[in-house]
Amino acid sequence: MATADRTRSFMKDVKRVIIKVGTAVVTRQDGRLALGRLGALCEQVKELNTLGYEVIIVTSGAVGVGRQRLKYRKLVNSSFADLQKPQMELDGKACAAVGQSGLMALYDMLFTQLDVSSSQLLVTDSDFENPNFRERLCETVESLLDLKVVPVFNENDAISTRKAPYEDSSGIFWDNDSLAGLLAIELKADLLVLLSDVDGLYSGPPSEPQSKLIHTYIKEKHHNEITFGDKSRVGRGGMTAKVKAAFVASNSGTPVVITSGFASQSIVRVLQGEKIGTLFHKDASSWEPSKDVSAREMAVSARECSRCLQNLSSDERKKILLDVADALEANEDLIRVENEADVVAAQDAGYEKSLVARLTLKPGKISSLAKSIRTLANMEDPINQILKRTEVAEDLVLEKTSCPLGVLLIVFESRPDALVQIASLAIRSGNGLLLKGGKEAMRSNTILHKVITDALPDHVGKKLIGLVTSRDEIADLLKLDDVIDLVIPRGSNKLVSQIKASTKIPVLGHADGVCHVYVDKSADMDIAKRIVMDAKIDYPAACNAMETLLVHKDLIKSPGLDDILLSLKTEGVAIYGGPIAHELLSIPKADSFHHEYSSMACTVEFVDDVQSAIDHIHLYGSGHTDCIITRDSKVAETFLRQVDSAAVFHNASTRFSDGARFGLGAEVGISTGRIHARGPVGVEGLLTTRWIMRGIGQVVNGDKDVAYTHKNLPLE
Repeated sequence: MATADRTRSFMKDVKRVIIKVGTAVVTRQDGRLALGRLGALCEQVKELNTLGYEVIIVTSGAVGVGRQRLKYRKLVNSSFADLQKPQMELDGKACAAVGQSGLMALYDMLFTQLDVSSSQLLVTDSDFENPNFRERLCETVESLLDLKVVPVFNENDAISTRKAPYEDSSGIFWDNDSLAGLLAIELKADLLVLLSDVDGLYSGPPSEPQSKLIHTYIKEKHHNEITFGDKSRVGRGGMTAKVKAAFVASNSGTPVVITSGFASQSIVRVLQGEKIGTLFHKDASSWEPSKDVSAREMAVSARECSRCLQNLSSDERKKILLDVADALEANEDLIRVENEADVVAAQDAGYEKSLVARLTLKPGKISSLAKSIRTLANMEDPINQILKRTEVAEDLVLEKTSCPLGVLLIVFESRPDALVQIASLAIRSGNGLLLKGGKEAMRSNTILHKVITDALPDHVGKKLIGLVTSRDEIADLLKLDDVIDLVIPRGSNKLVSQIKASTKIPVLGHADGVCHVYVDKSADMDIAKRIVMDAKIDYPAACNAMETLLVHKDLIKSPGLDDILLSLKTEGVAIYGGPIAHELLSIPKADSFHHEYSSMACTVEFVDDVQSAIDHIHLYGSGHTDCIITRDSKVAETFLRQVDSAAVFHNASTRFSDGARFGLGAEVGISTGRIHARGPVGVEGLLTTRWIMRGIGQVVNGDKDVAYTHKNLPLE
């Protein structure tokens, strides 16, 4: 269970799981059943059944379903005169009686489609007063679980002894949350999952920006810190009832997780040990970290420091960068020692060669990084630039100026040199920065972060650049859309996809680097060989390395192509073929045209003409960097204008697609999106705009006294 958080390590021993499904999960905003969510829930239960888990469901929703049906029947059977009278609230017990059969019919239908058997068990509070009932109940459930049948429990509100079930909280249990907690104890469950319409327990109402998700509930710490919001839009108790039930069950030995019933695969992810939702555990206090600034505090500190940085003059910010470059060179030996330790550990752990290559700071790399920082420092100051001046009216001037985005969160894998590039760009652009590198580069990242922050002056603050050391903190940071302004993931497709699915913060980056080189029939084959070899071999682990070589069909038997393929093989490149190349060249067939090798391997395929090459790139490419090799200028222009990628080259290696090589000084990443930056992202991609207006007391007053001129003025 490689992704498991240490506080969730007990999940590997869980076998019997009770899942409580709240009314807000079962129903939509309009009160109707949420068929999609219920279907996804049943699919997760099917998966857990297949994996050998014993799954028990406690479901709400019968009253809501019944109310919807009865309201409809009442409307159909009412006269116009009846509808003018004040409408009485429907009786909850009647709603429960009507809705129970419909809710269970739906569960039965969904489970049947998945080849899973389910059973209905209706209970009341008074049932549990009888010891014989409790004993028979346990026997029945054991029999059902032995047969792989999913027991579905619900309180039988229709015959409940409570006169007002929505207000009366007396008895052994008083709602389906407390019923789930009671069953967890009675049936000796290993885990109770309470599904809600929010991600878990927050320190305050989830809608308030300052509210923080509590990952592990510790009574001594959190009991007096939590402010509960309004009760759920439906159901009885909302989060207050869930916390009570969770506290009782966990104190009796059954761990509880409150998590979202809206999120994809949330139950499966809980059982995989991921740190999602809020955990209640009797031993939780022993897991309390001894230190550490919260994710929010780290982000807020970065913003405060960035405002101090922005207030400095251009020369002062330039001096900070020059000091950082000097500090890197002065500490090169120490940095190399820490990096070598990371490389050895990665090799011992059996990491792929491509990852080890990205991890390694080769000789001369620190000097190269320092040089790029000095280049960046000597570039024109990017912030507070006047981009446009307009006379709105007489003596009323509007300026559009450049300004920092604010706080950036960069999540990157393997490459410690990325930390240096990103930090220098953040300093030059006046942004605060939070960095999370891969665990394989922890020592390298730690020493680089220390060297850089030690070079920051006290009046800016060391907290301008925060280093996130725990993977668990990422989940907290991705929720801070009120403090963090942009997330830039640099890594695998999986990393980028996970981040995009987990945050409301804008995400800039690329998931894949499936770059193509197309050799047209008119290509100079000596140039083609030089470009293809460089694009593949110069740094095969890079995102701008060639992954697919497209060749015009007229070159199938050309000596030039044979020479290129032989040279690739001689250098150790494994060559795979698309359907046509596989047959004609007798080479192994490629599994997919979408694959990014990031290693000494590539795919070769033949195409009919330049349009076929363009169509292939649009179908299988990732929009990163694509190249054409040709002497035909008309064909070249067709390719350059039609290929919809962030970078498109003619007779030049894809390896040029890089911020430093583009003259940006450095890059924070390469974006294949279209908003707000595309291609290698340097300083300009980390800026936004601010409008500044200067007047002499003008007011709008319905535009009566304003003579708009909207005249463009020269920049000053």
